[in-house]
Amino acid sequence: MTLLARHNPQDAYRRVDFDARVTGCDPMELVGLCYEHLIAALGSALFAHERGDNATKSKAITRALSALTALQLGVNGNEGVAAALRQFYQAARQAVLDSVLTFDPEQISRVRADFVDIASALVVNAKPN
Repeated sequence: MTLLARHNPQDAYRRVDFDARVTGCDPMELVGLCYEHLIAALGSALFAHERGDNATKSKAITRALSALTALQLGVNGNEGVAAALRQFYQAARQAVLDSVLTFDPEQISRVRADFVDIASALVVNAKPN
């Protein structure tokens, strides 16, 4: 059995797309990509939960945690906005981890909505004047 035969083709295409988009990103684009990845993963977890698909939900939660880890590692400094981001990312991470054993769709929806709001603000602020 080949490596590709053991994996979902959709996962392979998603990975190739993600890798291609990461190449050449500046730091703000990379943050935006992590937000996009996190928002999509949380949405997938919610959808999988509604359908009773625990395997897909687990994969989505793992992707969300990966995006949160990348965001946490990307914060520089310990003061001001950096401290607030660290606290925010840690709280989001804890909320996602809490849903591993007992999935709480309302909590995951709130976390997702928070990141959607911030991502929208990032896009607005990134536009040239």
